[in-house]
Amino acid sequence: MGKHGKKYLEAKSKIDAETTYEPKEALSLVKETSFTKFDGTVEVHLRMGLDPRQADQQLRDVVNLPNGLGKKVSVLVFAEGEGAAAAKEAGADIVADSDEWIEKIQKGFTDFDVAISTPEMMGKAGRLGRVLGPRGLMPNPKAGTVVPADDLPRAIEEAKAGRVEFRLDKTSNIHVPIGKVSFTVEQLEENLSALMQAIKKARPAAAKGGYVRKVTVTSTMGPGVKVDAYQALNMGESKQA
Repeated sequence: MGKHGKKYLEAKSKIDAETTYEPKEALSLVKETSFTKFDGTVEVHLRMGLDPRQADQQLRDVVNLPNGLGKKVSVLVFAEGEGAAAAKEAGADIVADSDEWIEKIQKGFTDFDVAISTPEMMGKAGRLGRVLGPRGLMPNPKAGTVVPADDLPRAIEEAKAGRVEFRLDKTSNIHVPIGKVSFTVEQLEENLSALMQAIKKARPAAAKGGYVRKVTVTSTMGPGVKVDAYQALNMGESKQA
């Protein structure tokens, strides 16, 4: 008995390992081969032609997925005074407006999906890098999660609607959730298209040669399905033509 169970092997037998599929077909296969009892997450894994050790080949950006992620996104906001009031009113799940909250997070509380901060609170939030950094939860101006108090409602709304951050990891890969197995193929296709357009737009000037080397889509615990990288990068182009 290998490390994979019968259900996994059964699912894998429906996929031709040698084939790179067109995006729509790949997403249909991911839906078909998901075997968890719960509604799994559909993820995209990108193998990039970038060197993560080079400062000018870093990649970190955000994308608004048109169909969201199919889950309730809980948002924590670091703000004080008027900013805290605005955040509460705009539907933030947690408003970290005191040193108690900072201490709680320092001790390991990370029960939220997105953290947003006002510039004034970054001095305090910045001290939580050890806890928030590894989980991709650190507010960052480039990712649009450090915003002035009057911009908090927009940032909170976008985070809740399915605004996803993506970044190049140490192994030159990017992993991004694009929805749930219960989504229609069209919804997943629209989300994948939005992600690929954002990846294209975020290409560092120093990138040489093949930018996106491999694209794989997968469901929670399910087998990976290879996607034609060229077609994936040009999704949405033909519709506009």
